[in-house]
Formats: sequence, C-alpha cells, structure tokens
Amino acid sequence: MTEDLSPAERYAASRIRAAEEATALHPFRAMYDFDLDPFQIEACEALEAGKGVLVAAPTGSGKTIVGEFAVHLALTQGGKCFYTTPIKALSNQKYQDLVKRYGASKVGLLTGDNSVNADAPVVVMTTEVLRNMLYAGSQSLRGLAYVVMDEVHYLSDRFRGAVWEEVIIHLPESVTLVSLSATVSNAEEFGDWLDTVRGDTDVIVSEHRPVPLWQHVLAGRKMYDLFEESDDGRGGRREVNPDLLRMARLENQKTYHPRDRRKGKTVREADRERERRSRTRIWTPSRAEVIERLDSAGLLPAITFIFSRAGCEAAVQQCMYAGLRLNDEDARQRVREIVEERTASIPGEDLHVLGYYEWLEGLERGIAAHHAGMLPTFKEVVEELFVRGLVKAVFATETLALGINMPARSVVLEKLVKWNGEQHADITPGEYTQLTGRAGRRGIDVEGHAAVLWQRGMDPTALAGLAGTRTYPLRSSFRPSYNMAVNLVQQFGRHRSRELLETSFAQFQADRSVVGISKQVQRNEEGLEGYKEGMTCHLGDFEEYAAMRRDLKDRETELAKQGAAQRRAAAADSLEKLRTGDVIHVPTGKFAGLALVLDPGVPAGRTNGHRRGFEHHDGPRPLVLTAERQVKRLAEIDFPVPVEALERMRIPKSFNPRSPQSRRDLASQLRSKAGHLAPERQRRGRAAAADDREIARLRAALRAHPCHGCDEREDHARWAERYHRLRRDTRQLENRIEGRTNTIARTFDRIYGLLTELDYLRGDEATEHGKRLARLYGELDLLASECLREGVWEGLGPADLASCVSALVYEARQSDDAVAPKVPGVAAKAALGEMVRIWGRLDALEEEHRINQAEGVGQREPDLGFAWAVHMWASGKGLDEVLREAEMPAGDFVRWCKQVIDVLGQVAAAAPREGSTVTKNARKAVDAVLRGVVAYSSVG
Repeated sequence: MTEDLSPAERYAASRIRAAEEATALHPFRAMYDFDLDPFQIEACEALEAGKGVLVAAPTGSGKTIVGEFAVHLALTQGGKCFYTTPIKALSNQKYQDLVKRYGASKVGLLTGDNSVNADAPVVVMTTEVLRNMLYAGSQSLRGLAYVVMDEVHYLSDRFRGAVWEEVIIHLPESVTLVSLSATVSNAEEFGDWLDTVRGDTDVIVSEHRPVPLWQHVLAGRKMYDLFEESDDGRGGRREVNPDLLRMARLENQKTYHPRDRRKGKTVREADRERERRSRTRIWTPSRAEVIERLDSAGLLPAITFIFSRAGCEAAVQQCMYAGLRLNDEDARQRVREIVEERTASIPGEDLHVLGYYEWLEGLERGIAAHHAGMLPTFKEVVEELFVRGLVKAVFATETLALGINMPARSVVLEKLVKWNGEQHADITPGEYTQLTGRAGRRGIDVEGHAAVLWQRGMDPTALAGLAGTRTYPLRSSFRPSYNMAVNLVQQFGRHRSRELLETSFAQFQADRSVVGISKQVQRNEEGLEGYKEGMTCHLGDFEEYAAMRRDLKDRETELAKQGAAQRRAAAADSLEKLRTGDVIHVPTGKFAGLALVLDPGVPAGRTNGHRRGFEHHDGPRPLVLTAERQVKRLAEIDFPVPVEALERMRIPKSFNPRSPQSRRDLASQLRSKAGHLAPERQRRGRAAAADDREIARLRAALRAHPCHGCDEREDHARWAERYHRLRRDTRQLENRIEGRTNTIARTFDRIYGLLTELDYLRGDEATEHGKRLARLYGELDLLASECLREGVWEGLGPADLASCVSALVYEARQSDDAVAPKVPGVAAKAALGEMVRIWGRLDALEEEHRINQAEGVGQREPDLGFAWAVHMWASGKGLDEVLREAEMPAGDFVRWCKQVIDVLGQVAAAAPREGSTVTKNARKAVDAVLRGVVAYSSVG
C-alpha cells in the first residue's frame, strides 16, 4: 500500500505514526488483544490531553477501558488514581482485575469491610469511602491525579446518590475526573454541569452495542421475535410481530365460563368453544421449560431476572426437581473443586445452616441463584463459576445488573413489574435496558438474546416501546444532610458552603427547568399588555369594574353551591327516614317513577335518621322495586330533592327479588295500590341571592360605575376576562419559579438553623459537638451524635452497644407494626428506649424547622428489628440459633452486621476520649461481631 504513496505522503504517514507511538495511548492499546472502539479512543485521547471525560455507553460496551486508561496514565506519570464503584462486590471484582494487570504491590482496596494496601498508587474503593476521605482531609489525597467514577448514573439513586455529587463538587481542582455512565438521554446536560464544576470536560456518547441484541417473547412452546423487519421502501422499519398482537387479541376475547349456560348458550356450544380455545391455548412456560428451551437452542448461559429472592431460590429447586443437568461429569468435578477451595474457611457446623449442600448440588448441575440474601462468599462463587462457564443458568434479582462483570448469552425477564419498596410498579425503560444489557458476551457471542415470558394481559406494543426506548434521563437525588452541613461549614464557613451547594447537579437541573418557565412568563407579560390595551375604556377604570363583576359572580356561585349542598343534605335526611314497604316517587334518573322500598340501604352507623359513630361517605342506597318490575339499588344522585312516602305496602315473606314471577306480582300490586298517587310538587324556595346584602351592594356599585354605561362594555369585559385568566396563570408560573430556585440552599439554611439551635454550629465554626457529628456518617447521623452527647451508651457492654447501634442502620424490608421487636436485657432495653425518646425530640425540632423527611432530609425513626439478633451474635451464640431467631437469610444477616461494624467504628472514633467507656466497648463490639460468617474475607 505504501509503495503507491509519494515520498511526501510516506513521510507524512511516518510522522503521524511516530506521533501516535509517542503517546501513552499507544502502549496501552498494545496491552489488549482487541482493537479499541472509536468512542474508547476518543475518550482516551481527551484524557491524555488533560481533559475530564463523561463516557455514556450501553452496558457491556467496554467503557471501563477508559477508566483503566486513567489508571495507566497515573502510573505512567507517577501520580495516584482512585477507582470508585457503587457497591463492594464491584470494587472487589475491579480490584482483582487490576491486580492481574499491574500486580498486588501497585493496587489497593478500601471498602469499609476491607483495607488492602491502602497507600498504593491505585486504590479501588466504594464512593462513600472517598467522600469520607475528602471531608476528613485525608493524607491519601496527596498526589491524587485521577478519579474514576464507575456507574456514575448511580447519583440518581434516592438513598445514596448524593454521595456522588459530594465527591464531584469537593474533589481538588487538580484532579481529572473520569465519569462512566450507562446510556442516559441527558448526557449533554450532565456534561454541561461537569464542565461548570470540574472544568473542561468532553462528553462522549455511544449508542452502539458491540454485540447486537435480539428481543423475544417466550409463549407456550415457541419463542417469538418481538420485532419483525418490514421493508417499506424506506430502508426497513421494525414493527411489532403480528403473531404476538394476534395472540394478545385472542387472549382478550371472552373465554368460556360455566355461567354461559345461563346466558342462553347450549352446553354443546360452550364445549365447542372451550375445545377451540384449548387448541390455541397460550401459556407461560415453567422455569425448567424455559432453561430447556434455551439449552436446546444453544442460548445458554442465561440469567433469568426474578424480582424476588424467594422466587430465585424456588426457581433453582424447580429446575432440580425437573431433573435438569446442564453440566457433564468433568464440569461437575471442577465445580466441586472450586467450591471446596473457596469455602474452606467456613466452619463445618455452619455449612448446614447456610444450605451449603443444596447450593452445591445446584452448582454441580450448572444452576444457581444470585441475590442480596445470599452469603457474600456464595455469591462470589456463583459469579466466578458463571464467568468460567461452569454455571449456565442463574436466577437473579435486579441487583446483579449493577455493574458486576457477569455477561450471558441470554437474559430472561419473568415479569415487567417489580416491587419498588412501596408498591408494585412497571419497570422503567432504563431498568429494562440495564437488565437486558447483560445479554451478549463481547468476543464470545455473535449476538445476544433478551426474552420476556408471556404473561396474561401482556401488551406486545407496550413491551416494544419499553425495548425500543434505549435511554433514560439522569435525575439528581442530591439533598443536604446534617453531617454534610457540619463538614462544609467547618471547612468553608456558612456563606461559601451555601454557594457550593448551589453548584450541585440538583440545583443545576432545577435552574435549567426554570429557564423555560421564565420564557413563558415573559410571553405572558407581553400578552397581558395587549389584553390591557383591549379592555381600556374611555369612561373609567375598566379593570376595577371587571374586578367587581368577578366578585359578584363569585358570590352568586358560592350561594348557589350552598343552596345545592343544603338540598342534597335535606334529600339525604329524607332517604334515611325511609322504611321497608314505603311507596315513593323517584324524581329523576333512569328509574324515575313509582317504586317500592325493599331495603332502605342505610349504612351501618345510622338508623331511623339517627347517626351513630361516623357518617358513611356514600349515604343511604335504598333497594327498590320499580313499577316496571326492575329491582335496583338507587343512590343519592337519584334524589336531588327530598322524598316522602306516598303510601305503605306489605311485602310478602315469600317475595324473591331474583324471581321474575315474584317481581311481576309485587309490581302489579304496587301499580294497583299507588298508581293513581302523584307526588307533591316541590315548591322552589326564594333564592338566597335575592336576600344577600353583599350581592345587593355589588350590583348597586356596578350600576354606579362610569364604565357600566359604555356601549362597548361587553367587548371590554371579554378582554378583561382573558387578562384575568392570563394573569392568574402567570402568577402560578412565578410561584413555580420561586419554589425551584435556591431550593438546595433553602434546605441547607433550615438544617443550619436546627444545628445552631442544638449548638453544633456557631456562625462559621463547628463546636465540639459539631466536630463529633462531622465524623458520623449515615441516615441517623444526628441521632447518633445526640446519643453520644447525652451519654445514652455509657456503661453498656459490647453486645448491648452493638444492639443499640443496629437501630441506627437496620431498616426492615417490610414494616411489621403488628409485632413488637424483641430487644435484649434491661440495660440495652433502657438505652434503646432513650434513643427513641431522643428521636421524638429531634423529629419535633425538624417539623419546627420545616425539615421534611418526605424530601429525603431528616431522621427516620430508629428500627429495633435487628437488635436482638446482633446482641445474640455479639454474645457468642451459634449461627444456627441466631438465624433461626432473626428469621432472615444469611446474606442479609452478614450485610447488617457489617453495617453495624462500620458505624461502631465511627462511634469509637467520635466518642469522648476522657471518662467514657464507649470507645473501648465499641472496639470490643467490633471484634465480637466480626467473627464466623461475618469475618469471611470477600477478597481472595
């Protein structure tokens, strides 16, 4: 090829090659056995040019390559790089990856649980660890050149998302930030904010999936493509598969029911219909059938997402009962060797409690569950075996989709609805993208497959919309906290802290949303000027005259509503007086005319016009027989005016309202006895407006106003009405602007006010109490600080102290107010009671300062649900006994114990040094809890 070039062109090409070889990117690219994608090269080049980068790309596209290049640059330049992740499992995985590439001496790990080689030039950590280092002014920040924030879209998480923004805002200016995100629809907006707070930042967005993804629906015995390519002469379009649409229509058609015989169908017709439906029956395949089908189609390994831990465990059992075996004998042997090696440190007596043998049998067959309720070691083994191809079917909750490098050939979604902590809600396009993004292994699979199981009532068009929406917006969840406020004021003073908070992404988005509203306000104000000109009257102030007309109209409307309400009340009272056997005249509605009361229908709590207890919101609903033989339950709406009994009739005891003959006979008697009776005509009373002094005054003032005699009065009035409506709309928009601007700063001011009242802050300084609060992180930071301040935990033994601290971190997955939680002995019980009392005082203070927990700010009530379990464990009880008492999975138990250990460490550091037993006992409590299953290292 070069022979065809001129000498000048060959020289130019050699210069370009030499320039490329002189870059840090050139040797980095040589470290991989595949060529980098254009978006990866673009991001790496921007990094080498000294810019920050935001990389938004689909799951599995290889955006972590850019983060690894930041590590490479730091090592090349002799600086430091911190690689942050949202979850410990992902930190552990990234640590292992970097150790393989650069060696254990150059890579460290900090996750709260583990501290490995913390002074290394490259340290992998959870984002909270970096946030805490920034507030503490850690010496480890010296020489920091790059920070990689993996899964940065996590900042929209309503519980932990604020930490990402805190880190981005507070990192030293000299640090280059590498932000790695899933594909979000407002990447440019997020990039603009990064540009504002971090300096020059390039936004690199890639929509390209390196492995194409095919979407399917599994129904009955078949796997249907969700989309069908249609060539319409315009390059082809993706249409929803017509077979799926036909199935949905067929399922929605009326199906056979035994009651059909009552509706006139013969037994033979009903049987024929049932037979026809059975031939075209669509069903949801079982979990074992799904795995067998994928296996026969060569689509394993697969991850099936089930939004329930119990569902994941049940799925494994169902596959085992169905006799599924996905591994041969060699694979079974390798599985057993790896499992035994990785679980060698677990005591034999604990293995049975943990369900080890059932778990191992599933693994040997190539089947496993993966969810947060599992022991961390068990989850890591599942991940390792899946990556090695020794586990081929995993049933997982959505937590697996969070960045862990565990790609599959296929992904299956059982349902498109999940429990979000408050209610069952449809999964969002972003969640669908994140889950199905696991399908297709780069360098292994030619294509990935995502399948959704057919469910009754499924709408294929809605599913296509979900699958076709590849992006979702990034929304800030940032809110100031007590700990944040103290740390900021301590470092920067009140005024500067307020300014820093106003640079948050939350405020940036709020201000941007205000721009459009402000423009609408400006347009409205221009319109108001035009309307004002249109209503100008040469005789006087028409705006004043229009206001009087509105006041008159409002007063008349108010009186009319009062009159209607009084009539409704009178009608309701008259209905309550009805008795069985009364003959009445229904004044209006579909069943107007003569009727016999079969049942007065007075709600429980009212009898014979007397109200007992409470008022039923529906009012009386009499059951009547009409003169046309219909039995109907009427409502208050059928009686706009009071009703009176015209006559009384005896209803035979043999009367059956379901019998046409009974109805016919009684209706005939009704017509004979009362057919000649006419209801008394309701006389309309004098309108309230006629005697109202305010209405009389306004009418007189209108007649006396100069504009009343204007020939163009009604034209002016129309312009005035438009002016009034537009001015009302404009005021609403202005209120919205006022509510959105400075929202973060206003919340900070309220927190500052409360902390000042409690003597945590004085002006621009943090008091001794404030400095203690600055070392306490978590949802209940202020409650923990107040407990230390009031000596609530003084004198408690290690197990009692652990049980008290558990109330600060534990939060039940489902609240159970019916059962009081079991709490330990006298000392711990008294301390826990005092903690709840202090929380009540803080809650009242928050209400006084308008600090709203619904907005993500403030202290929730401490949860005592884990106190007994952690007390038993810290007292040395066995795992079997503790888990039986706690009634929770081992994984949950370990996770809560580790969070208790984390806060115990904070309490030990924050407690008073002199005359306090808390520091010593907190450290003893850490040692007491950090044993057995809790102490198993998650770093191999």
